[in-house]
Amino acid sequence: MAKPNKKGPTRTIDIFCAKCKQTLFKYRKGGKGSLVKCFKERITQDHTNNQTHCPQCDTEFARDSLVRGTPALKIIGGKVTFK
Repeated sequence: MAKPNKKGPTRTIDIFCAKCKQTLFKYRKGGKGSLVKCFKERITQDHTNNQTHCPQCDTEFARDSLVRGTPALKIIGGKVTFK
């Protein structure tokens, strides 16, 4: 399968914890669909300690995985919001 585009999209979004509204990431998202996965190479600012748990309320919002051979975070449904 094809790898994700290295340069990636230019539009950035802020990703927040749905429970406590803590800022988690600033991410370069492509498309206009829902947030299912985050490629680690597209995260521009990381406000977490280990990228899978919220630093404030310690809720697990994602799982580490490989998507098309690239490290990514699979987002657990309903655990994050974004603008």
